[in-house]
Order: sequence, then C-alpha cells, then structure tokens
Amino acid sequence: MATSPSDSKLTGLFLDMLAAEQGAGPNTLDAYRRDLTDFSEFLGRVGHSFVDAETQTLRDYLADLDSRGFKSTSVARRLSAMRHLYRFLLNERIRSEDPAAILSGPKRGRGLPKVLSIADVDRMLRRAKELSEAQDASPAKRLRSLRLYCLLEVLYATGLRVSELVALPRSAAKRDARMIVVRGKGNKERLVPLNEASRQAMADYLAATEAAKTGNKTDNKGDKKSALSASKWLFPSFGESGHLTRQHFARDLKELAVVSGLQARLVSPHVLRHAFASHLLHNGADLRIVQTLLGHTDISTTQIYTHVVEERLKSLVRDLHPLAEK
Repeated sequence: MATSPSDSKLTGLFLDMLAAEQGAGPNTLDAYRRDLTDFSEFLGRVGHSFVDAETQTLRDYLADLDSRGFKSTSVARRLSAMRHLYRFLLNERIRSEDPAAILSGPKRGRGLPKVLSIADVDRMLRRAKELSEAQDASPAKRLRSLRLYCLLEVLYATGLRVSELVALPRSAAKRDARMIVVRGKGNKERLVPLNEASRQAMADYLAATEAAKTGNKTDNKGDKKSALSASKWLFPSFGESGHLTRQHFARDLKELAVVSGLQARLVSPHVLRHAFASHLLHNGADLRIVQTLLGHTDISTTQIYTHVVEERLKSLVRDLHPLAEK
C-alpha cells in the first residue's frame, strides 16, 4: 500500500501551484504556509493529516481557533486556506472528496477601513517636508528624511500597496514621467498617474542619492554604499530583497505620525492607501476609476468605500436640492 504524502510535502506542492498558476506573491505564500502549518499541527495532535481528516475534524479545528481567542476575521482566513487546500487535493486526485465544502465560516461584519482626514495627511506631508529641508541635519539623516517624504508623497498620490511602493524601480523617478507602471498582485501590471508633488519629491530624493554616491566613492568595489548606488531600486537597502522593507517604512511612518501630533496606532501604509481612495471618492471620483487605481480585480473589494459615496450623495441632496431646508 502506497504511503500518503506528508502534510509538509502537500503544503509545498500547494504553494508551488499558487505561485505558478495564480501568481501569488511572497507575502500571500507566507500567510498560507503559516495557516496550514497551524492546521497540520492540530491534526497531528488528534491523530489525523490532510489526507484523512474529515469534516468534523475540520469543525473541531475551527472551534479550537475560537477557544484560543482568534478573531472571526482570522478564523475566516484559516477556513479559506483549508478550502483552497482541499480543492487542490481534490483536483490532484489525492483526495476523492472535499471535507471543507460544506463548512460555514463565522459571521462577521465588514468593518470600515481606518481613514485619516485630509487635514491629518496634510500635517504629515508638511512635517515630512520640513524634516527633509532641515539645514542642521547630517547628510545621512537628510537623505533618510528625503526618502520618507518621497515615500509619503508617492503613496498618497497613487494609493499603491506598500509592497508595490517599496519595490518601485529606479526608473520610476524619471523627471518627465507622468505615469508609472506598477506590477501588483498576480504579477498584473497597471498604469498609475503621478502628481507634480510626487514627481518633485522623487526627483529631489534621487538627486540626493546621486550626490551621496559621488561623495562616497571608494576604490573598494565591494563597498556597501557602492552597491546601493548601483541598485535598480528607487528605495535600495542592504537587505536580502535589495529594497527597503515594508516593515522599515511602517516604523518610519509611525515615528513621523508622532512628531506630526497624531497617534502612531492610527497610521500605517495601508491606512494611507485607504485615505487615498476615500479622499478621491469624497471629491467625486468614480468608484470604477478608484478600483483601477488600487489594482482591485473585483469591484466588491472597492465597495468597502461606498460609505464615502453615500455620505457625498447625502450632502449633495442636502445642499443642492431645491426643496432642501436652508
């Protein structure tokens, strides 16, 4: 009798499929790996594996997550991972039935995204610009400030995902560039327009990096600074990825929030992406246009912002209807 493949091997095959056929990125793959590893560990404790677990065992796992204090959103994500896994095992004929098919997830309302006001974003932009122009700052500190100001301007101008932002190529900073090509989820490309402020911020930051490169030339070809200046990334780093990490940017952003008089817990790259979308809609942008700019495949994902549209419609009726109370 043939031995069933191990959970770890099946997880590897499943992740390979996601990467090859659906273009899943590293962050998505890491999330699936963590969820399925936790699921596999639970199955091992109760004497089962991916191959022989039945529906009731899957229900027991969901109950275990609940007893561990997992939020409904986290439980729903684990259930989604199990459903994807078992559809894969069914398609590969590793299993003859799908034990996750009839499972129902926890009821959850879709929360509204955290959004900063236009005034809040403006405060952060002004503070970041002040820091980038500080005359008493050291060259290294000024370069970091210019980088943060550039990141903030580009993020608020485009609504990029943080993973897309930190991985922008150096070519995105061309002085005459009105649009940039962004490679998003599923390796799909989209065009995103730049405004004048973001183009100028990129030009100033790039000029500063070029000046730093000129001032730091050495005869040592292995010098780290030389390696950074030759990087293909707009925001290079010494790390394995070659570019600034999203975690590093998030930390810098929270520090900027504090010196701007805002609470750090309310500010993140994702919150600024939400601000970009909400502020556009508040000022009359079409939901489909915002969907395209954000890189959402499905309009339902963008519809979390419909509360902004509804508020705008209410204000239009209130302010412009001929029978509205004055």
